[in-house]
Amino acid sequence: MASIPLKKQHKRASMLERARRFFSGWGMFFRQFMKHPGMIGSIIPSSPMLVDRMLDDVDWANTRLFVEYGPGVGTFTHSILERLPADAMLLAIDLNLDFISYLASEIDDPRLRAVHGSAADVRRFIAEAGHRQADYVLSGLPYSTLPKGVGEAICAETRAALRPGGEFLVYQYSRFTHRLLNPLFDRIKEEVEWFNIPPCRVFRAVKDEVLAQAA
Repeated sequence: MASIPLKKQHKRASMLERARRFFSGWGMFFRQFMKHPGMIGSIIPSSPMLVDRMLDDVDWANTRLFVEYGPGVGTFTHSILERLPADAMLLAIDLNLDFISYLASEIDDPRLRAVHGSAADVRRFIAEAGHRQADYVLSGLPYSTLPKGVGEAICAETRAALRPGGEFLVYQYSRFTHRLLNPLFDRIKEEVEWFNIPPCRVFRAVKDEVLAQAA
Protein backbone atom coordinates (compact mmCIF):
# COMPACT_ATOMS: atom_id res chain seq x y z
CA MET A 1 0.00 0.00 0.00
CA ALA A 2 2.97 2.31 0.59
CA SER A 3 3.81 2.34 -3.11
CA ILE A 4 0.96 4.68 -3.99
CA PRO A 5 2.10 7.68 -1.92
CA LEU A 6 5.69 7.02 -2.98
CA LYS A 7 4.64 7.27 -6.62
CA LYS A 8 2.82 10.49 -5.86
CA GLN A 9 5.89 11.89 -4.12
CA HIS A 10 8.07 10.93 -7.09
CA LYS A 11 5.66 12.59 -9.53
CA ARG A 12 5.53 15.72 -7.35
CA ALA A 13 9.32 15.82 -7.12
CA SER A 14 9.56 15.49 -10.89
CA MET A 15 7.12 18.36 -11.40
CA LEU A 16 9.02 20.55 -8.92
CA GLU A 17 12.30 19.77 -10.69
CA ARG A 18 10.75 20.75 -14.03
CA ALA A 19 9.54 24.02 -12.49
CA ARG A 20 12.99 24.71 -11.05
CA ARG A 21 14.65 24.15 -14.42
CA PHE A 22 12.04 26.30 -16.15
CA PHE A 23 12.62 29.33 -13.95
CA SER A 24 16.38 28.89 -13.57
CA GLY A 25 16.83 28.94 -17.34
CA TRP A 26 14.37 31.73 -18.04
CA GLY A 27 16.86 34.54 -17.39
CA MET A 28 19.41 33.01 -19.75
CA PHE A 29 16.71 32.40 -22.34
CA PHE A 30 15.44 35.98 -22.12
CA ARG A 31 18.94 37.47 -22.52
CA GLN A 32 19.61 35.36 -25.60
CA PHE A 33 16.23 36.26 -27.09
CA MET A 34 17.06 39.95 -26.76
CA LYS A 35 20.47 39.40 -28.39
CA HIS A 36 19.28 37.08 -31.19
CA PRO A 37 15.48 37.42 -31.63
CA GLY A 38 15.56 35.89 -35.11
CA MET A 39 17.19 32.69 -33.84
CA ILE A 40 14.75 31.99 -30.99
CA GLY A 41 11.09 31.25 -31.62
CA SER A 42 9.61 32.62 -28.39
CA ILE A 43 10.59 34.78 -25.44
CA ILE A 44 9.24 32.09 -23.07
CA PRO A 45 10.60 28.50 -22.90
CA SER A 46 8.24 25.69 -23.90
CA SER A 47 5.71 24.49 -21.32
CA PRO A 48 5.90 21.03 -19.67
CA MET A 49 2.67 20.15 -21.50
CA LEU A 50 4.25 20.91 -24.87
CA VAL A 51 7.33 18.88 -23.94
CA ASP A 52 5.19 15.86 -23.07
CA ARG A 53 3.09 16.33 -26.20
CA MET A 54 6.19 16.13 -28.38
CA LEU A 55 7.91 13.24 -26.59
CA ASP A 56 5.19 10.89 -25.30
CA ASP A 57 4.70 9.07 -28.63
CA VAL A 58 8.40 8.43 -29.28
CA ASP A 59 9.39 4.75 -29.43
CA TRP A 60 12.10 5.15 -26.81
CA ALA A 61 12.91 1.44 -26.50
CA ASN A 62 14.08 1.38 -30.13
CA THR A 63 15.77 4.79 -30.17
CA ARG A 64 19.56 4.85 -30.43
CA LEU A 65 20.14 8.38 -31.76
CA PHE A 66 17.88 11.32 -30.97
CA VAL A 67 18.82 14.70 -32.47
CA GLU A 68 17.68 18.05 -31.10
CA TYR A 69 17.98 21.32 -33.03
CA GLY A 70 18.24 24.47 -30.93
CA PRO A 71 18.31 22.96 -27.42
CA GLY A 72 18.56 26.40 -25.83
CA VAL A 73 18.58 26.10 -22.03
CA GLY A 74 17.64 22.41 -22.17
CA THR A 75 13.87 22.58 -21.74
CA PHE A 76 13.46 19.51 -23.95
CA THR A 77 16.97 18.17 -23.39
CA HIS A 78 16.37 17.18 -19.77
CA SER A 79 13.12 15.40 -20.59
CA ILE A 80 14.68 13.57 -23.54
CA LEU A 81 17.49 12.29 -21.33
CA GLU A 82 14.94 11.15 -18.73
CA ARG A 83 13.36 8.90 -21.38
CA LEU A 84 16.40 7.92 -23.45
CA PRO A 85 17.82 4.36 -23.10
CA ALA A 86 21.16 3.99 -21.33
CA ASP A 87 22.95 2.94 -24.54
CA ALA A 88 21.51 5.72 -26.73
CA MET A 89 22.80 9.20 -27.61
CA LEU A 90 21.27 12.66 -27.70
CA LEU A 91 22.95 14.91 -30.25
CA ALA A 92 22.08 18.57 -29.56
CA ILE A 93 22.98 21.15 -32.22
CA ASP A 94 22.86 24.90 -31.65
CA LEU A 95 24.33 27.92 -33.47
CA ASN A 96 24.39 29.85 -30.18
CA LEU A 97 27.63 29.05 -28.37
CA ASP A 98 26.26 30.50 -25.11
CA PHE A 99 23.53 27.87 -25.07
CA ILE A 100 26.03 25.07 -25.77
CA SER A 101 28.20 26.29 -22.89
CA TYR A 102 25.15 26.52 -20.63
CA LEU A 103 24.16 22.92 -21.38
CA ALA A 104 27.71 21.73 -20.71
CA SER A 105 27.66 23.40 -17.29
CA GLU A 106 24.14 22.24 -16.37
CA ILE A 107 24.04 18.63 -17.63
CA ASP A 108 26.55 15.94 -16.74
CA ASP A 109 25.38 12.97 -18.81
CA PRO A 110 27.61 10.88 -21.10
CA ARG A 111 24.66 10.30 -23.45
CA LEU A 112 24.55 14.02 -24.35
CA ARG A 113 26.74 15.33 -27.17
CA ALA A 114 26.22 19.09 -27.57
CA VAL A 115 27.82 20.63 -30.65
CA HIS A 116 28.11 24.20 -31.91
CA GLY A 117 26.99 24.53 -35.51
CA SER A 118 24.13 24.60 -38.00
CA ALA A 119 21.34 22.05 -38.27
CA ALA A 120 22.01 22.12 -42.02
CA ASP A 121 25.16 20.11 -41.24
CA VAL A 122 23.30 17.44 -39.28
CA ARG A 123 24.59 14.51 -41.35
CA ARG A 124 28.19 15.54 -40.71
CA PHE A 125 27.55 15.82 -36.97
CA ILE A 126 25.85 12.42 -36.95
CA ALA A 127 28.83 10.83 -38.71
CA GLU A 128 31.28 12.51 -36.31
CA ALA A 129 29.25 11.08 -33.42
CA GLY A 130 29.75 7.57 -34.83
CA HIS A 131 26.24 7.02 -36.18
CA ARG A 132 24.80 6.62 -39.65
CA GLN A 133 21.24 7.93 -39.24
CA ALA A 134 18.92 9.33 -36.59
CA ASP A 135 15.75 7.75 -35.27
CA TYR A 136 14.15 11.08 -34.37
CA VAL A 137 14.94 14.75 -34.93
CA LEU A 138 13.26 17.40 -32.77
CA SER A 139 13.21 21.04 -33.80
CA GLY A 140 11.80 24.30 -32.53
CA LEU A 141 13.87 26.51 -34.83
CA PRO A 142 11.91 29.58 -36.04
CA TYR A 143 11.81 28.61 -39.72
CA SER A 144 9.75 31.63 -40.77
CA THR A 145 12.52 34.03 -39.67
CA LEU A 146 15.52 32.10 -41.00
CA PRO A 147 17.38 33.49 -44.05
CA LYS A 148 15.91 32.50 -47.40
CA GLY A 149 16.69 28.92 -48.33
CA VAL A 150 18.04 27.90 -44.91
CA GLY A 151 14.79 26.35 -43.71
CA GLU A 152 14.44 24.35 -46.92
CA ALA A 153 18.04 23.14 -46.62
CA ILE A 154 17.58 22.06 -42.99
CA CYS A 155 14.40 20.13 -43.75
CA ALA A 156 15.97 18.37 -46.75
CA GLU A 157 19.09 17.46 -44.74
CA THR A 158 16.91 16.23 -41.91
CA ARG A 159 15.01 13.86 -44.15
CA ALA A 160 18.31 12.50 -45.48
CA ALA A 161 19.61 12.11 -41.92
CA LEU A 162 16.63 10.07 -40.70
CA ARG A 163 16.47 6.29 -40.95
CA PRO A 164 13.54 4.82 -42.91
CA GLY A 165 10.53 5.13 -40.62
CA GLY A 166 12.22 7.91 -38.63
CA GLU A 167 10.33 11.04 -37.59
CA PHE A 168 10.94 14.78 -37.73
CA LEU A 169 9.17 16.38 -34.72
CA VAL A 170 8.62 20.12 -35.11
CA TYR A 171 6.95 22.67 -32.83
CA GLN A 172 6.15 26.12 -34.22
CA TYR A 173 3.93 29.15 -33.69
CA SER A 174 2.62 29.27 -37.25
CA ARG A 175 1.86 26.90 -40.14
CA PHE A 176 4.83 28.20 -42.16
CA THR A 177 6.84 25.01 -41.62
CA HIS A 178 4.14 22.86 -43.21
CA ARG A 179 5.07 24.19 -46.65
CA LEU A 180 8.68 23.10 -46.03
CA LEU A 181 7.76 19.62 -44.81
CA ASN A 182 5.07 18.85 -47.36
CA PRO A 183 7.34 18.25 -50.41
CA LEU A 184 9.66 15.98 -48.40
CA PHE A 185 7.45 13.88 -46.12
CA ASP A 186 4.41 11.90 -47.28
CA ARG A 187 2.88 11.58 -43.81
CA ILE A 188 2.51 14.72 -41.72
CA LYS A 189 0.36 14.93 -38.61
CA GLU A 190 -0.43 18.42 -37.37
CA GLU A 191 -1.98 19.35 -34.02
CA VAL A 192 -2.16 22.32 -31.63
CA GLU A 193 -0.96 22.35 -28.03
CA TRP A 194 -3.07 24.99 -26.32
CA PHE A 195 -1.33 24.75 -22.93
CA ASN A 196 1.69 26.74 -24.03
CA ILE A 197 2.43 30.48 -24.27
CA PRO A 198 1.65 31.15 -27.04
CA PRO A 199 -0.34 28.10 -28.22
CA CYS A 200 1.91 25.98 -30.40
CA ARG A 201 1.50 23.91 -33.55
CA VAL A 202 3.18 20.51 -33.48
CA PHE A 203 4.11 18.48 -36.55
CA ARG A 204 5.12 14.81 -36.82
CA ALA A 205 6.64 14.18 -40.26
CA VAL A 206 7.52 10.57 -41.05
CA LYS A 207 10.16 9.42 -43.51
CA ASP A 208 8.59 6.48 -45.32
CA GLU A 209 10.19 3.05 -45.31
CA VAL A 210 12.23 2.30 -48.42
CA LEU A 211 10.07 0.53 -50.96
CA ALA A 212 11.37 -2.67 -52.51
CA GLN A 213 12.47 -2.24 -56.10
CA ALA A 214 10.21 -3.88 -58.66
CA ALA A 215 11.74 -6.98 -60.29
